Amino acid sequence: MTSPSPAPVASRGGRWIEHWDPEDEAFWNETGEKTARRNLFFSVLSEHIGFSIWTLWSVMVLFMGPEYGLTPADKFTIVSMATLVGAIVRVPYTFAVAVFGGRMWTVVSASLLLVPTVAAFTVMEPGTSFGTFLVCAMLAGVGGGNFASSMTNINAFFPLRKKGWALGLNAGGGNIGVPVVQLVGLAVIGASGGPRLLLGIYIPFIVIAAALAWLRMDSISSVRNDTGAAKDAARDPHTWIMSFLYIGTFGSFIGYSFAFGLVLQTQFGRTPLQAAYVTFIGPLLGSLIRPVGGALADRFGGAKITLWNYVGMAAATAVIVVASMQKSLPLFTTAFIALFVLSGLGNGSTFKMIPGIFHAKALAKGLDGEEAAAYGRRLSGASMGLIGAVGALGGLGINLAFRQSFLTVGSGTGAFVAFLAFYGLCFVVTWAVYLRRPAVTETDATPATEAKSQLSYAEV
Repeated sequence: MTSPSPAPVASRGGRWIEHWDPEDEAFWNETGEKTARRNLFFSVLSEHIGFSIWTLWSVMVLFMGPEYGLTPADKFTIVSMATLVGAIVRVPYTFAVAVFGGRMWTVVSASLLLVPTVAAFTVMEPGTSFGTFLVCAMLAGVGGGNFASSMTNINAFFPLRKKGWALGLNAGGGNIGVPVVQLVGLAVIGASGGPRLLLGIYIPFIVIAAALAWLRMDSISSVRNDTGAAKDAARDPHTWIMSFLYIGTFGSFIGYSFAFGLVLQTQFGRTPLQAAYVTFIGPLLGSLIRPVGGALADRFGGAKITLWNYVGMAAATAVIVVASMQKSLPLFTTAFIALFVLSGLGNGSTFKMIPGIFHAKALAKGLDGEEAAAYGRRLSGASMGLIGAVGALGGLGINLAFRQSFLTVGSGTGAFVAFLAFYGLCFVVTWAVYLRRPAVTETDATPATEAKSQLSYAEV
């Protein structure tokens, strides 16, 4: 049995853990769990603020009345560019954990949030050009990268049996940055404050998050300098299958988070304050339920939860189409919030599938014990960044679809019909790749047989 590791030691200029074996229950109970939970807490804090800065412009556009000279299409373009950059930077952010270590990169990524915040604080006033606003929104995209590096880092800290809960909590705590910035924006609007007040509130919190990461987080040595894992993950078909499924869940969550307020303003004539009163509810509930999705996946299997979640998302979208055609604001808002909740649940279940798939592949290669767990952590950690990046591009697609739908038919109905068809396709892919073969019986459902069973549904 592996002996418990001593506390993280200072080496190479920081807090590095030289030995890490969370699958060893003795190690986990004596040393591992406490360290993992501490790193999870401060990772959530940094990622939470990152999400707030990333989605900052979903609130900023509500402040931008006629005096700014922007059309609804201009505003959708602004939030689309923030989404795009947030998706792209997730790829290098994933690699950065292996290059710099989880602790150091959390410090750097948190500190970088000052750039878009200070830039927006400087230019946020009528008369500023559309191009300048566009550049500031693109800078805010760096906040989207924090998710990828945070998930890659936290994935290495927890054993397979707890990954659904841990990754769900990490991501959910980050996702909740979306409704928080919207709530802060609501308070600022309600107090007749300007957008600079909203920006000024976040600057000190960014500094605090970076300082706490420096003081309280650790890096795992075995994760460092393993950039080759990204190449292996990129060559695996399941990375791209899961990326497609994550477009449907997280792409929906982040895309709707950016667009909800604009849709209410543009299609239903809501004022900024009226829109702000509602827009935070969906992202808040979707964020809170994400850990539940992970926990349900831990218990029942990620693919099963994901499959039926897509059924629910399709049903909610169908209701939205009807409400949009009938111009029923209460029905539209209720169904939209339900769609947010389901997207959050699906975020948790899809991400739980990832470590299970790669652990299953390790078992199929004849690996076992810590060797199999290390293989699964290595590839699942690398794939999460790629999957997160592609999934975030779904948010770009949603905002571009809304932009085109409003330009073409004057409402979001056409976009919702397209989303409904996409959720149907996600259902088919989930069933065909991961669930169409019979599952093992409950009496056989040990962690090893569950992983092997999952691989049988996803043979390369």
